[in-house]
Amino acid sequence: MSSPRIRLTLASASPARLETLRRAGIEPDVVVSDVDEDAVLTAAQERFGELEPAHVALLLARAKAEAVAFAGPSADGSRGDLVLGCDSILELDGEIHGKPVDADEARARWQRMRGRSGVLHTGHWLLDVRPPKASKPGRGVATVGATASTTVHFADLSDAEIDAYVATGEPLRVAGAFTIDGLGGPFVTGIEGDHHNVVGLSLPLLRELLSDIGISWTALRAQPPG
Repeated sequence: MSSPRIRLTLASASPARLETLRRAGIEPDVVVSDVDEDAVLTAAQERFGELEPAHVALLLARAKAEAVAFAGPSADGSRGDLVLGCDSILELDGEIHGKPVDADEARARWQRMRGRSGVLHTGHWLLDVRPPKASKPGRGVATVGATASTTVHFADLSDAEIDAYVATGEPLRVAGAFTIDGLGGPFVTGIEGDHHNVVGLSLPLLRELLSDIGISWTALRAQPPG
């Protein structure tokens, strides 16, 4: 008799993250957090000062995971045994870039990025919210997190190529104003690090975080019918 599958809740609205998990055999629940990212960042900077880009990604990933985990199950009960929060940002010249606010910002961003390299940081925060077993009374919530960082090399786009790409709307929907698995793929000439991390979720890092709290990767994979 096989062990019951451990259910994962993805605290993210990203279709790319959801598809990455599905292709790896994991069918998560999705509960989107209502975190005010600007407020979280402002509070952290007031307390700790300026944060490193990798720390910013981890901070926001933690905020999203905790907002979903500690809010309780959603109306349809779709919160699983584990909650995973993720957040991606692009570091360019030491500056942090998330989603552009409009087409002008996306265009200016690409004019800076073209022919150069940046680092895509994705924070991952994982919480085990399963109720404690009778044999382990008082067990608290297990929580682990880390950031994966991948260097991304960008093609030297012409102004016309930038305008055409921005006109698709895709750069406004994603951190760093580009994708590697969508319309932006032709404009990424190479990467150094985990490909999945650029999509928004590092599968190898998630496997390590699961191991840190005593859960095997295969425990999350959907069991075949029958």
